[in-house]
Amino acid sequence: MEKIADIIQKNTGITFTNIEILQTAFCHTSYANEHAKEKLKDNERLEFLGDAVLELITSDFLFNTYPDKPEGQLTRMRAQLVKEPSLALVARKYQLDQLIQLGKGEEASGGRFRDSIVSDAFEAFLGAIYLDQGFARVTEFLQQALLKPHLQIIKVINIDYKTLFQEKVQSQGPVNIDYRLIKEEGPAHHRLFVVALYLDDQLVSQGQGYSKKSAQMAAAEAALEAMDEKGKL
Repeated sequence: MEKIADIIQKNTGITFTNIEILQTAFCHTSYANEHAKEKLKDNERLEFLGDAVLELITSDFLFNTYPDKPEGQLTRMRAQLVKEPSLALVARKYQLDQLIQLGKGEEASGGRFRDSIVSDAFEAFLGAIYLDQGFARVTEFLQQALLKPHLQIIKVINIDYKTLFQEKVQSQGPVNIDYRLIKEEGPAHHRLFVVALYLDDQLVSQGQGYSKKSAQMAAAEAALEAMDEKGKL
């Protein structure tokens, strides 16, 4: 099995000298609590630091990239870039989500798929880069991962897949679209929903999410991908 430092170097091009701080960046509280005897540090402090570094670098980028935009527009753009879906999207691109150490309960309940956990780990990773490599290296990585493709990322996280799917299938004629909740699991405060998408009572896709809306959106996205691959459903 590859070591975490080797995976990070391969996926991001960053070579860490302090391997312990890198490992801490991906240690979720649930894992640290389950391994209390090992006295592991969780990633919450690094997340706090990474969040501050992220906001400063993103603010500086937007300020200089859009000299004519007023403060309100810059604030809204920054909010789009630093919110959970954006950071989770970038983290998954570099397969950072696969490195997160989760407790058995959190893993079983789908924590690895939750944007909040993945985005927190991404911020902790930024904090680790800052401490190990310095501010310039964090900036370089964020330029590559988040800032240069910022318009595309904002577009992707705001796509309404349900509307796109509806428009696409109804352009081919009248059809009945039905999203059915087929499963929900986990505690009330952290419920995972699984939704099936039917066209005229024929199952075409499934999706899951931590709200019914996000599960429906995931099912619609999966159906659109199937249509793109096959030309039709």
